[in-house]
Amino acid sequence: MKLAKISLIAATVLLVVVGGVWVLKSGATPVTTVTTGANSGLTVSAVTPQQVTWGRSLQLSGGLFTWQTSSIASEEAGLRISEVLVDVGSVVKRGQLLARLNDDTVQAELRSQQATVAQARAKLAQAKAEADRSRMVKDSGALSDQQVTSYLIAEQTAQASLDATLATLDSQRIKLAHTRILAVDDGIISSRSATLGNVVASGTELFQLVRQRRVEWRAEVTGKQITALKPGQTARITLPDGSQVAGRLRLVSPTLDSNTRNGLAYVDLPIGSSASAGMYVRGEINTGQTPALTVPNSAVVLRDGNSYVFEKDGDTQKVAQRQVQTGRRVGDLVEITSGIAEQAQLVRSGGAFLNDGDPVQWISATSSINTKSTKSTKAAP
Repeated sequence: MKLAKISLIAATVLLVVVGGVWVLKSGATPVTTVTTGANSGLTVSAVTPQQVTWGRSLQLSGGLFTWQTSSIASEEAGLRISEVLVDVGSVVKRGQLLARLNDDTVQAELRSQQATVAQARAKLAQAKAEADRSRMVKDSGALSDQQVTSYLIAEQTAQASLDATLATLDSQRIKLAHTRILAVDDGIISSRSATLGNVVASGTELFQLVRQRRVEWRAEVTGKQITALKPGQTARITLPDGSQVAGRLRLVSPTLDSNTRNGLAYVDLPIGSSASAGMYVRGEINTGQTPALTVPNSAVVLRDGNSYVFEKDGDTQKVAQRQVQTGRRVGDLVEITSGIAEQAQLVRSGGAFLNDGDPVQWISATSSINTKSTKSTKAAP
């Protein structure tokens, strides 16, 4: 009985297993093998370099300085400042009154000297009259030759005395003029040491004047850069607030500093601009027009600190990686200074996904620029 039951169970299990296998075989999906073709590569457009004309400029830095500063000082000693008419920042004209020194004593000395001159004139008149009479009677024998000579000498002495007193009178008038402190040129007052009531000494500086309100940029240039600079070239500086001021190169220093081996380029800035002496700014000086071989920025790939482009490798559909040297940049164009020929066909974009020798699908080559550009660009310092 037990044996029969075991045989029945075994038969049932066998039927279940056989049925499952049959179901699996009947419902299975046949395996399909996918055959892939050869890799055709990235599809890229081609571009050829283009010759254009760009302006070249030097990127420089340097300080802003006053063109010239005049020192206005007292020319008389022992006089008190009685009036100060200007302050720092005052715009003045040539000959304008800036301050006044007390002139009471000078006026008194002047009047005294005028009286001395009047006396000298009277003595001269008397001596001249006596000399004239002696000349009239000289041949008559009424006067001796010695007396005649004495009258003539007295006339000459009186004339010399008058000349001396007149010279002293002129000196007193000059001293009176010195009590009026005047501007020596058009400009702006940059410093004031004149204080009301101070007694000044001769040569004491009272004001400093920025002549003609002119400020200049003194750009520091190397010996290599200085050869490209010529007076008259245009320049542009950027102030700390971001605004820009145009200028013109006035002169280039004839010598270089023996310690730094640098020279200076003196750039005149327009009067009344926001540029102030004491600022340290950056700017550029335009040095002329030069040709440039250009490609789009997207064609240049930066790897490991070097610049590369991908060029069509002969008649194949592959690309060759070329290391290039870049220069100026204007807009979306970059100058290639070495590394490729002007007739080269380059990958316009997508070079970041390529390696040397990769196959690609090329689209027809186009020019990188249609017209010549004359925009100014920045040259490496």
